[in-house]
Parts: sequence; structure tokens; C-alpha cells
Amino acid sequence: MLECQRDVFDIPRDVAYLNAASWSPLPMAVQAAGHAGIARKARPWGITAEHMAGQFARARATAAALIGAAPEDVALIPSVSYGVAVAGRILPIPAGSRVLVLGDDHSSPVLEWLQRAPEGGFSVETIARPADGDWTAAVLEAITRRGAVQLALVSISSVHWADGGLVDLGAVGAAVKATGAMLLVDATHHAGVLPLDVVALDPDVLIFPTYKWVLGPYGRAFLYIAKRWQDGVPLEQPGSSRRRVFSEAQPYFADLGFTDGAKRFDMGERDHLVGLEMASVGMEMMAAWGSAAISARLGWLTGLLAEGLAGMPGIDLPDARMRAPHVLSLGFPDGMRPGLIEALAERGVHVAPRLGRLRISPHVYNDEADVAAFLQAFRDLA
Repeated sequence: MLECQRDVFDIPRDVAYLNAASWSPLPMAVQAAGHAGIARKARPWGITAEHMAGQFARARATAAALIGAAPEDVALIPSVSYGVAVAGRILPIPAGSRVLVLGDDHSSPVLEWLQRAPEGGFSVETIARPADGDWTAAVLEAITRRGAVQLALVSISSVHWADGGLVDLGAVGAAVKATGAMLLVDATHHAGVLPLDVVALDPDVLIFPTYKWVLGPYGRAFLYIAKRWQDGVPLEQPGSSRRRVFSEAQPYFADLGFTDGAKRFDMGERDHLVGLEMASVGMEMMAAWGSAAISARLGWLTGLLAEGLAGMPGIDLPDARMRAPHVLSLGFPDGMRPGLIEALAERGVHVAPRLGRLRISPHVYNDEADVAAFLQAFRDLA
């Protein structure tokens, strides 16, 4: 099993940080990349076109490797919501059809379709949270339900951000494909931690950011677009999306045809080299450890947590078969004690409240001592 990687982070021993699903600490190597990038920007006369091109290529290739994609199918973007907005621009949703979303899913894969539905003449169907926690079964039922309106798109997170429910993308992807519909995956809580292969899954769009599980900064994210949609018009119109818009020579607008591949969907001001290099380093660290080793370690940690919480009154533990291995989200049938999250933080234990639940999300820097610290504090306070 992968050993604890706490020594590559700057985390005091008396801090039990179990909140990677909100934002991750930065490894010291990622911090160093940020410092180097800031120093480079402070002396910009040393930044060359070759350096910039290398940074773009490195980040694109590293992100692609985490999801089994070809680099040319990945765009550099700032956020998941930006990627979904691109999808809203290029994916055709026929009037009279429906788009499926998860109940209480994160706003990013939901709000774009709610905004577009009235003008587009389609409906957005929300899949209610299943009582047994089986999101996969609930999604499959909604996809295959007899007599339902034509399905155009399934736009879902593969791991529910609040309850940690895991969607079987293989089963859902096959069901979507059988209907002729499209699939958009918000892989925020999936990429880098759980195995993911877009060649096998063949989603239409898949997106993930760097500031949570893949140990990077805010403002960096990656957008996979299937080749069948890469002829679409991008959300922004920077010169980098065109074949020849160069400031170095005349004519300036030499060729306004769009570039090939997903690069045409790159964000404007993609040359934020500080964050881009930080993102690359974090993803490279994740790739070196490997998703199988990471998920095994994190599953072991959440298993220890679940074992220590078993039988405690007043909490609802999710079925391990229905949740992601790296997220344990506790329910409170009678309501969470007011101030519990803050009281835990005062004891150096950091978790997150999400929709009335308490979400625990360890990463590679956590160990048995962090588990013990949480269990002791929770028993004392809850």
C-alpha cells in the first residue's frame, strides 16, 4: 500500500486536515513551482515563446495522462463551470428533449442547463437522491425509463460532492450511448484518484479542476472534448484559438481559421504560467503515485473511520459499496449539532459541512493519527 506522503507537505503534526474535497494543501514541490513562476514573472524579459509553449504542452499532456486522453483532445480552462459553458455552446440539445442531472449535484454541471432550458425549449430532470445511496441505479432508471421524454444529455458528477456517492461511469456511459444521448462528466472528485479512461468511456465532455484532489492551484482546469465536437465555436475568441494571429509579423490576422483539436477551446490568458506550472507539478506527483495506490490508501483510511464510527447513535453511515473510497459523508437523521464543524476545527480536526452532512475526505498526507484525532474529537463533541 502507498505510504503516507505527509513529508512532502507542510502540515503540522497537530493538524488533522481531512478536507481534500474542498481544497487540498499544496505539496512543497508545487509551492516551489509557484515561487519560481512568480520570480519569472517578476523578470519577464527572461520568458520566451519556447518556454510558454512548453508549459502549455506539459500541462495538457499531464492532464491528458490522468484520464487516458490524447493531449490534443484537452483544452486549458479556468474552471469546471467554464467547461460546462463550452459544452452548452457546442452540444446540440433539441427542443422537447430532456437533460438529466443529479439531485443536489454541484452547481457547475447543473446551472448551465437550467439557464439554457427555457430558451432552448428542453427540460431539466433532476434525479432525486436515492434512499439507499445507490446513485448508479437511480441514474440508470432515469435513462431507461419507459415513456420518458427523449434524452439528449446526462450531465453529472461521477462522485457526488456532498454525500460521496459513486456513479458507475461504465454502466451509465453504456446506457447513455444505447439511447443515442450525450454524456458530460464533472470528474472533479474522480480524476487522479480513481481510474479513468476516456477512450473506453467515450464521454462527449469531461472536466476536472486542479485545486482539490490533484494538488494544484485555483484557476486551472482541463476540458476533454470528444473529437466529434471539436469543430464547434469556442466560448472565447483569443488569438491562440486561430491558425495565424501573430503579433510578431504582418499581416496580424493572417489566418482566422480555428486551430485543430481541443486547443481552440483554450481560455483567454491561458499563459498564467505561475498556476499552470503548479498544476503540472501536482498532477505529475499524482501520476507517479498512481490512482490505484492512492484510492487503495484512501479507501483504507475511510474504512478505519467508518469502523470507528460504527454503532454510534445519531449518525447515518453510507454503505461502502455505494460511496467513493476517498469520501465518507455522515448523515444526521435528527440534525447535526450546531457548531460541530467549528468545534472540531478548534481541536485541529478539519472537515466540511455539506447539505446537512459531515464530509470527511482524506488524501495521501493523512494517516492513522489523523483518523484517531477525528474519532476522539467527534466522540467528545457529537
